Amino acid sequence: MRQNSRLMLVGQSVMLLPYKRHMVPKYHEWMKSPDLLQLTASEPLSLEEEYEMQIKWQEDDDKCTFIVLDLDLFRETKDEIESMIGDTNLFFMLKDDNCGLCTAEAEIMIAEPGARRKRRGWEAMIMMLIYGILELKVKKYQAKIGISNSASIQMFEKLGFQEESISEVFQEITLMKVVDEDWSNWLQEQTKMKIMSYDHD
Repeated sequence: MRQNSRLMLVGQSVMLLPYKRHMVPKYHEWMKSPDLLQLTASEPLSLEEEYEMQIKWQEDDDKCTFIVLDLDLFRETKDEIESMIGDTNLFFMLKDDNCGLCTAEAEIMIAEPGARRKRRGWEAMIMMLIYGILELKVKKYQAKIGISNSASIQMFEKLGFQEESISEVFQEITLMKVVDEDWSNWLQEQTKMKIMSYDHD
């Protein structure tokens, strides 16, 4: 999404950067993991295909992605690539109620095992939800998660999402949260987030 291609979100333990070309090789290495492919319901891509996908993420109006960096590690190393730990995405869905792109499917992936269970994914997801509400005018969120992925299900439930449906065919649960002022305020109380300019091509 071009709207976020020059922005970064800075929180307390993570920093979210737009997905840029120089980040593709590390992202591609992550997605060689069978476990991550299964958890994200993704297909393996060649490096060339991954570069093409990065361009789509940057240009398509119905997709918004940020790469998650460990903020402490980045402050120590000043190295974006070394500090990369995952990504967070919004997929926008057109509706027939004249709402436009007001419903978004939210995703979070912490790819680096050493960064898990440290609430990095929790803060990154909250920051993305806030960005979606304040800047992209999201009115409703969905999260589609494999039934076996209990950690992600629990996280989204703690974020206020509720079960909408279960697909036995796809072994997937869909959780939903309608945005309201109280929830938006609660999200913003969970972290201190700054939206800043980002100039790396």
